Amino acid sequence: MENLSVILLLALGFALGLKHATEADHLAAVSTIVSRRKSLWSSTLVGGLWGVGHTISLLICGVLVLFLDFQISERTEKILELFVGVMLILLGMNVLRKLIRGARMHIHTHAHGGLSHAHVHVHEHQKADEPQTHHGLDFGPRALFVGMVHGLAGSAALMLLVVPVIESKIVGMLYLLIFGLGSIGGMMLMSFLVGMPFHLTASRFNRFNNVLQNVAGLSSTGIGLWIVFVNGFGGGLFG
Repeated sequence: MENLSVILLLALGFALGLKHATEADHLAAVSTIVSRRKSLWSSTLVGGLWGVGHTISLLICGVLVLFLDFQISERTEKILELFVGVMLILLGMNVLRKLIRGARMHIHTHAHGGLSHAHVHVHEHQKADEPQTHHGLDFGPRALFVGMVHGLAGSAALMLLVVPVIESKIVGMLYLLIFGLGSIGGMMLMSFLVGMPFHLTASRFNRFNNVLQNVAGLSSTGIGLWIVFVNGFGGGLFG
């Protein structure tokens, strides 16, 4: 019965990790990163990197909680959530900045039946800053860093409150690891699904692809502003 209880506990941790990957702030952060990637495989690996960073932070916090009796206060949780909000704002604004910088206005004049007409067109520069090689597998540390920040905040931090209840420290660390593996798998799947429309519209439907990138940027910025407001003003950090 004891072994069965441990197995059920670990299974619950994996399921919670999968669910954790579907939270709005996580999807908003990853969507800003995968929005400029044309490869689905690349987008999926970005989600994996997010999950790895998330798990690293989780395991570090787990060591502090399990072996050093570290307590995560409510104020600390709000401060960490505030960092997540600011990060989402920066990620969203970065996407919007690249879209604005990558577009140029061109006035095209032509004649019909002796009458001249002027049309305004918006052209995109070549995405020289595309974070991919010709194989599409060149990664920077951004997804890893974003995952680490998320690993310190939100429901992951609240989940650490469950860990001290587990009598065995080894089982507690294993629970965190399984939770992390669930979040890695869940985020890889979600990154694949989020990256799908960007992949399908990248080559043939540039305008719609730009619309999707704008949605990703605005969504990340909006969610970030809401998190900052809730934790900064509603949570009492700003007064």
